[in-house]
Order: sequence, then structure tokens, then C-alpha cells
Amino acid sequence: MRITKFVTPEIIFGAGALSQVGECLLRLGARKVFIGSDPGVLAHGWVERVVHHLKQHNLEYHLWTSASPNPKDFEVHAGVEAYLNAECNAVLGIGGGSAIDAAKAIALLGSNGGTIHQYEGVDKIKSPLPPMVMVPTTAGSGSEVSQFSIIVDTNRSVKMTIVSKSLIPDIAIVDPETLTTKDRRLTANTGMDVLTHGIESYVSLAATPLTEVYSLQAIRLVARYLRPSTACQSNHEAKAAMAMASLQAGMAFSNAILGAVHAISHQLGGMLDTPHGEVNAILLPYVMQYNCIACPEKYGKIAEAFGEPVAGCSSTQAAKRAIEAVRELADDLDIPTTLSTLGLRDEQIAILSHNAVKDVCMVTNPRDMSEDDVAALLRQAM
Repeated sequence: MRITKFVTPEIIFGAGALSQVGECLLRLGARKVFIGSDPGVLAHGWVERVVHHLKQHNLEYHLWTSASPNPKDFEVHAGVEAYLNAECNAVLGIGGGSAIDAAKAIALLGSNGGTIHQYEGVDKIKSPLPPMVMVPTTAGSGSEVSQFSIIVDTNRSVKMTIVSKSLIPDIAIVDPETLTTKDRRLTANTGMDVLTHGIESYVSLAATPLTEVYSLQAIRLVARYLRPSTACQSNHEAKAAMAMASLQAGMAFSNAILGAVHAISHQLGGMLDTPHGEVNAILLPYVMQYNCIACPEKYGKIAEAFGEPVAGCSSTQAAKRAIEAVRELADDLDIPTTLSTLGLRDEQIAILSHNAVKDVCMVTNPRDMSEDDVAALLRQAM
């Protein structure tokens, strides 16, 4: 067996875990905390609760809520200026993947300097980051436990993938209660992002026995609980299960990386400013179909995780059951089935394909993809 690493933050999970945020920052040496969030999280009262717990521990704070759904380079640069001017020495991100990715990028530049563009790619960070505590409010990105930050380069209309173990937060606080204020569409989109993380990390070329355990369990939880979680905001059992699924899928993909779905969706999100989870949900069955010949046995295991009857099936037949199960789930959640509904035009495909094959997530896709392969898949998904 090859040498591998598996890295996670300290994790605090459970209903009411948000109350731990002040104590966590205090023991990390925080003096003044930069709170990175977005207007939606602020409106639902979660930032107010965080501030309450900081005040209980006499911690000063500076509030920044300018993260957009696909965080932009200029937003990050403005956030860094605010972080430095406020003389903060710790970062707390609260929100979905966008807010947390922005908070991590601000922490990165606050200690390393320069512009965010200089850190695109793998292991470009040279200096330690300030203490980071992340609180997810969606069951989706897994950014609270991952070594990724995804930021839009607005000049190129491309999502930059920044990868470094330095970006793994010190502490992740996962409180399923925060999921109860998310609407049906956001719940569905972010849940399909969790599923994509589980599936892509499971079939990744960098998967290990440890990441595979988390990947498969995340898939099982999504298959069972995403529908009821989407159907009812107050279904606490489903919310807790989806929070756990997101956490486990995040740990898996942070260590095993992802694949072609994310390599392509990063380009679509950067160009069209579309919801990341929704793009993944549309692309996932098409990419699974493309990758099927590379790892049919693994897709058969995914079918089993969905509860599909695969006894007596060949590996190819079982793999097809997995693809059908993913499509059925997306249909039940009213996810669009084509990229044209998101505004994709045929003349945009060439540049999207060119950029997708250069994305770091493409490296671990189980089947090689050329620009022509990506273009053909995009046209199929139109």
C-alpha cells in the first residue's frame, strides 16, 4: 500500500454545538476575531448567535458579510483590507461553502500577502495562517474540513482552485440546527453537492481505504435523507443526517480530491455565476456514465449504497443502476436536467473545455478526459 495522509480539523458536531464557538476561539489564542459571512446567514440570525457566544468570552470581533454565492477575487481583497485594518488575529467563517471559502482566502492573504491569484494551484502557501474556526450552515460544501478554497478570478471568469493543507481549519463546528433555515432549493442543491463529493472522492485515483469508508457512508446518508430534508425544514433527524453526510464527504474529498464533475463545474460557475450544487447535480450522471468503464465495480458499490438490488447483476449492470439512482434522486428534487436551463451556449463550450482539463480536480478523475471529451459531454448535457 502506498504512503498516504489523512488530515482533518478538530470536529465538534451536534445540535447546539454553535455554543462552543467562543471557547474554541479563546483556546486557539484569539484576541479579536474576524467574522466572515454573507447577508443570508446574517438575516437568519446565525451571526447574531455567534456574536453572543463571543461576547460571553470577552472576545472582540469585526464583522464582514460581503461574501457572494460564488466568492470573487475583489471581495476577498476587500475582506483582507478589513481584516488587517481591524487588527484581527483569528478568523471565524460562518455560512455555506462560499462564505467559508472566502474566510479561508482572507486568512491566507492576511498572513501571506499578495493577491489571491498568486495561490491558484497546489501548495503555494508559505506562511502559517491565523487560527481558523469554521461553522457551516448548509449541508453541502464540506469546506469546513477541507484543504480547498474556490475563488472566482473575475478577469478570466474562472473559478480558481486553491489547494493546501494550510487551508484546513483548526476547528470545525457542525450544528445541524443551522440547516433549518435553508429553503427547499438550497437544501436540494447543496445536498446534491454532498452526493457529488461522496461519489467523486470514492472513485478518485487518490482514494484510500480510509477515504472510501467516509465516501460510501456519505452516499448512504444522502440516498436516505436528502429527500426528507428537502421536503421539510423542521425534520431534525434528516438535517442531522445530512450534516453528517456533508462532514464525511468533506473529509473524504479533502484527502482523496475530486474529479471531472468539479473540474467542469468550476468553469461553469466562474463563467455563468451559477449555483455550484445545481451545476454538479446536472453534470453528475453524465460524468458517471463517461467514467463507468474505468471503475464499474466501484459504481456497483455506489448502487448498493443507494439500496439498489444488484445481486446477480454484472458489474456493468450494477453500475448502470447507480447512474439511474442518481438521476431519479435529482428528478425527485426538481433539479434541472440540462445545462441550457442555466444559460450555457454552444459558443462557450470551447473555452470551458480548455479550462476544465487544466483544473486540479481533473487529475484524479478515474478516466482521462481531453478537451474534445469535455466538449462532447457538455453538448450531451445541453
